[in-house]
Amino acid sequence: MNTTVTVLIVYLGILAALAIWSRRETHTLSGFYLAGKKLPFWVVAFSTNATGESGWLLLGLSGMGYAVGAQAYWVVVGEIAGIALSWGLISRRLKKFGDETDSITVPDVLAAKFVDKLHLIRIVAVLIIVVMVTTYVTAQMVSTGKAFSSFLGMDYGTGVIVGSVFIIGYTFVGGYKAVSYTDVVQGVLMLLGLIAVPAAAIIAAGGLGEVKSSLQYQDPALLDMFAFSSGHAWIGIASFVAIGLPFLGVPQLLIRFMSARDDGEIRKARIMSIIVMLVFTAGAVTAGVAGRALYPGLEDSETIFPVISNNLFPPVISGMLLVVVLSAIMSTVDSLLLLASSAVVRDTYQKIMGSPESDSVLSNYGKVITIVIGIIAVVLGVQEPRVIFDFVLASWSGLGSAFGPVVIAILYFKRTTWAGVLAGMLGGFLASIIWLSFFKADYHGLYEAIPGFVTGMLLTYGVSIMTSRAEE
Repeated sequence: MNTTVTVLIVYLGILAALAIWSRRETHTLSGFYLAGKKLPFWVVAFSTNATGESGWLLLGLSGMGYAVGAQAYWVVVGEIAGIALSWGLISRRLKKFGDETDSITVPDVLAAKFVDKLHLIRIVAVLIIVVMVTTYVTAQMVSTGKAFSSFLGMDYGTGVIVGSVFIIGYTFVGGYKAVSYTDVVQGVLMLLGLIAVPAAAIIAAGGLGEVKSSLQYQDPALLDMFAFSSGHAWIGIASFVAIGLPFLGVPQLLIRFMSARDDGEIRKARIMSIIVMLVFTAGAVTAGVAGRALYPGLEDSETIFPVISNNLFPPVISGMLLVVVLSAIMSTVDSLLLLASSAVVRDTYQKIMGSPESDSVLSNYGKVITIVIGIIAVVLGVQEPRVIFDFVLASWSGLGSAFGPVVIAILYFKRTTWAGVLAGMLGGFLASIIWLSFFKADYHGLYEAIPGFVTGMLLTYGVSIMTSRAEE
């Protein structure tokens, strides 16, 4: 049997074992969607990072390093700033507020303070989550197909289907607890891979000096962090740094804070999380930059990580690096499936429609919905949409712009009103999508999360100030 396939089978066996071990927590909604809010700091830290990065990290961000060189390090700056702000500004307050209001989902948090007889906050939140998560998961399925194709020579469509069967399977069986503990395994593998691959690429190229010489020969701009092709460096820098902005609002990360055992665990988790994020992002960009020196002229820059893995490592290590790529993908897809499932079952069926059914029955519905959403994403993913980097960024910015401003307002601004939350959520989301669709190309590629987040903040606070007296 092929060595890579053997390594892959062992890895999938470990995930299956974790799913079976976790299944006892899946008989209630809190258990299935938040592991009963009992997770220790090291699980919360690795789960947060692994979920936030996805196949975008190993394929998309390394591909970006390959394509634009040193400019991609601005993304590292943005990601570190974003995750640090999320832990510093949101994590502890959100944990406390979530516990006080018995919240399981982010829409629970948004609706907790208000009398919303029409459930408009939940309805809008659910629609945004389901649409963006389906897009996001589709992008991860594309990553799965590319990974299997690059490492094993497997047909792209077959790779999407094979990878999705395992991801959907262990999420269905083990729920959030399985997802979180597999995130730890996956996060550790990603950490090791993102140290080994860039180091091997630099050594193979003859050292950092040779890497620089090769890039200088190909294009001097690859070594200049300020050499943006549009001629508007400040827009390029702002856009790359702003990729970290949605860390303040994407629901799949916010619920990590809510799942921690207590405030003390969050304090410890944030330090570990920031350090690991630095290694993740810097390692991915460096792998791409060094890979450009070694293998110039690749047709698809997003395959540089698999190319390095296959050419510089023996089969058993190459097999482990395939597992690293799949880990990055799986650690995000499983969380997104649970996020969309919770939006349908908890927020729509139980809260909006007022279902009287027991937690046990609802958790079973959640498992079924998880499978359905996964199948939809597979069908879309087989079509192989555009490059992973752009596809993920659109979903990332849409979710962050919709939920970041309103969550910050609820946690920090006592005069936040129902109308302010609704306006901010809708405005931030629509501004992000409209900017991406109609204005981004005309404004030198300014990243859509910037106008989205600014619009969301202005509407949340502005409408809340205007309506606070009326609501009082």
